[in-house]
Amino acid sequence: MILTALLSWVLVGFFIHASKLRGWGQPIRKDGPQTHLQKEGTPTGGGVAFVLAFVLVWLGYLLSRGDFSSTVFSHFTAGWQKEILIVLAALGMGLIGFADDFLKIRSRMVGGKKELLAREKFPLQVLVGVLFAFFAAPLASHSVLPSLGHVGDIILSTLVMVAAVNAFNFTDGLDGLLGGVALIVLLPFLAVSPAAALMMGAILGFMWYNAHPARVFMGDMGSHAIGAVAAGVYVLYADAWLMPIAALIPVVAVLSVIIQVASFKLTGKRVFKMSPIQHHFELSGWKETQVTVRFWVVTAVATALAWGLMTGHW
Repeated sequence: MILTALLSWVLVGFFIHASKLRGWGQPIRKDGPQTHLQKEGTPTGGGVAFVLAFVLVWLGYLLSRGDFSSTVFSHFTAGWQKEILIVLAALGMGLIGFADDFLKIRSRMVGGKKELLAREKFPLQVLVGVLFAFFAAPLASHSVLPSLGHVGDIILSTLVMVAAVNAFNFTDGLDGLLGGVALIVLLPFLAVSPAAALMMGAILGFMWYNAHPARVFMGDMGSHAIGAVAAGVYVLYADAWLMPIAALIPVVAVLSVIIQVASFKLTGKRVFKMSPIQHHFELSGWKETQVTVRFWVVTAVATALAWGLMTGHW
């Protein structure tokens, strides 16, 4: 974890330097909080750097293990199988996010396609989710509620994986918000999952630069990979049903977007001043740092509740 944090810190620093040289700056919505206008031009896509740190240290960790000799997935211990599935899901979802980040940056530099459309991105997310769920179903933990059966567990794990990736993506948008939320959600798995520990280290290195006022933004690759790791550890080490409890803030963020879009299409009116909901609170008078820290607090309470439900200790 410490090595990943240091490598992430170095790689994100290099990314910021390269981004400024090449002009990979983030445009800011003019209809959003006016305090965000000063962020115009801040490098975006920093998740590419910390996900790279995560992958490099993970590979080094694998190679350093004396018992890592089989090339057949079924020959690995159950623990190894879980870790490999989590990392592969993070890479798969991360690459989808990378494609989106790449298109956004390239369109601002040379024009062309601006981003992956939802109808392009969602099927890819479902594909990765189904592949993860198919192999994860026999290994899934059911510490709170019983199994739904093989097919039921595949469907549930797919939904959790895809929903988590999108929910964590919508939680991004304020300096340090998603990083802090993710660290808290992943914290209970620090001692049991190397993938969770390494992702936490990668996030810590990134947050050195993402603390308010942010010198770099995460982008979709980072948020997608984080969401995949979070979903993976809850499905495989805790219980899929605990994920939406611990990740309450991401769930509320994505629901606010759904409600806002549905309300506007059906009635022509908006429920929130702006979605995702963190921007609603900003436009309601909360300072950006207040929203961030208060959302961290809510996440800490929600994660403690989820862990209490699993262990029976309150």
